[in-house]
Amino acid sequence: MWSVRSGEDPRPVFDAAGEGDETLTDAEKARRERMREQASGVVSYAPVDGGAEVVFALGGALHRVDVATGDSQELTTDGGAFDPLAEPGTDRVAYASGAQLRITDGVTDRVVPGTDEPGDTISWGTAEFVAAEEMGRGRGYWWDPDGQRVAACRVDTSPVEQWWISSPEDPSATPRQIRYPAAGTANAIVQLWIVDVDTGPQIEVDWQQGEFEYLADVQWGERLLCTVQTRDQRTLVILDIDPETGSATEVQRITDEHWVELQPNTPHHSDRGLLMVVDDGNRTISIDGVSLDLGDVQVRSLLGVHDGAIYATVTTDATDSVVVRVAEDGSVEMLTEPGHFANGVLGAGTLAITTARPNGDSTYEIRWNDGTTTQIESFASSPGFPCTPTFHTVGERSINLAVCLPDGHDGSPLPVLLDPYGGPHAQRVLRARNAFATSQWFAEQGFAVVVIDGRGTPGRGPAFEREIQGDFATKVLDDQIDALHALAEIEPSLDLSRVGIRGWSFGGYLAALAVMRRPDAVHAAVAGAPVTDWALYDTHYTERYIGHPGSEPANYERSSLLSDAPNLGRPLMLIHGLADDNVVAAHTLVLSQALLEAGRPHEVLPLSGVTHMTPQEQVAENLLHLQRDFLKAHLSTPPKDL
Repeated sequence: MWSVRSGEDPRPVFDAAGEGDETLTDAEKARRERMREQASGVVSYAPVDGGAEVVFALGGALHRVDVATGDSQELTTDGGAFDPLAEPGTDRVAYASGAQLRITDGVTDRVVPGTDEPGDTISWGTAEFVAAEEMGRGRGYWWDPDGQRVAACRVDTSPVEQWWISSPEDPSATPRQIRYPAAGTANAIVQLWIVDVDTGPQIEVDWQQGEFEYLADVQWGERLLCTVQTRDQRTLVILDIDPETGSATEVQRITDEHWVELQPNTPHHSDRGLLMVVDDGNRTISIDGVSLDLGDVQVRSLLGVHDGAIYATVTTDATDSVVVRVAEDGSVEMLTEPGHFANGVLGAGTLAITTARPNGDSTYEIRWNDGTTTQIESFASSPGFPCTPTFHTVGERSINLAVCLPDGHDGSPLPVLLDPYGGPHAQRVLRARNAFATSQWFAEQGFAVVVIDGRGTPGRGPAFEREIQGDFATKVLDDQIDALHALAEIEPSLDLSRVGIRGWSFGGYLAALAVMRRPDAVHAAVAGAPVTDWALYDTHYTERYIGHPGSEPANYERSSLLSDAPNLGRPLMLIHGLADDNVVAAHTLVLSQALLEAGRPHEVLPLSGVTHMTPQEQVAENLLHLQRDFLKAHLSTPPKDL
């Protein structure tokens, strides 16, 4: 952890390496899994006293650090601490621990009364699975700015189906129970309470109002605001909560015939009104329900407001991200250059900007509110080999893609490796070099690697994303094949008689889909942690795109891989972590069963003790080698026609 101050050189204030090996609690492991956090040490922190101090969890313990001096104190806790937040104006820090909400003043530690309910299905102060995994809400409690009270979630998972994650490599181990809300089944019951940290829960907030299923966001600033959704996610409402009574007043309602997309850092209450990122043709910003005309750009994120100006990130061509300042008169000033991928954090008029570049290292800078700028040294490792993807827009649908070729390649034909994600919420074709480090590694092994963002992926606007409603398979796969063939007309290094595909999660689904439905165009596949039967994936994500299985079963049938099993005639390797609690290993096992019953040969690689992220360094490295060897073996010569 480093301190950066205007006019001073950055300096370290806390070194987690000096604290010994980090032992994570199960709750912290789950939080990091939901947030896709693969780093170790200090991965997040919360400010104390306006930022003069910070507090963070490390190995289940809480630490408070004076930013000016670097002095640190380990706070007394129960040893299972995560997600700490300091009480405004005091020395007390609240934190989640297991199923409880607790509070410490550094010396004395205790449970917040009433949040230690017996049983294994009730928790206080933490986010339920779908909130953390799909809504971007990883927190379950929020301080009153005046202190003493928190708005806290009480989550009851008793209606949610019980699933079990076993450890086949250790037959003596007891299977781990999880509560998984599969599509079409019951979600957790989520209540929001106003809780006095000394006396316990006092007032229940009336956020559901008989209409809403999901509590997507809570903010407690000048107002206590809740963002709520109906189960079909076609209606989103902002509620203003009276913390003295728990009553809710509707502030803004947004509806859409497809779905209303949740946006980070919104709503944002400011002197200019209530700001939202909304879909109004383009993705733009609205103030109290009135959309701003920002031209032909898509807003990626809202950063905040300072001196009446709105700060945000936008696209100029779907592959970049530009930090902009929107003045009160509506004029837009670009604060970073187009053609790069920039992001920012705004606080008290100071703007921290990270800029990734397609052909160089990322840069980090602080633009202070006094007009000065501080550059931050980066300690990130470079890929270790040249990584210079080229970008193209091809075909009648103007699909964006990137190509990685071996360094110094002479232009001769190479086997092709498609390397997509291809689905909602994750964009791969970004003007950021490190986004292609793995793709370039595969290129150095002798492939022409092609990364394609087709319909359904973000960056192109609402209409492009919503093309996949009701069908995860058809248009997504069509765009991969059509874009590849269009690229081959301008890139002579592609040997379309030898095409492989690899992917993870949705990308794994797309990889298996490709060799089963388009064996004429794709000749070998590696599918990592694939969703094979969407009825086995969670409510919030799946129902948003293909509806409820009870009312729209045909959408699930057309999107499933299981009925395609008899069509497999190309080499397919399935890889799955047996400890995965997001895309559970059953997805791979039921597909393997269907393939076996259809008499279709395939390979299955189970990963003992590995979750959806595969953060273990040796596992990740060896997985690359195994995939490379599989693909090279099956793409060394053109395959026979089926």
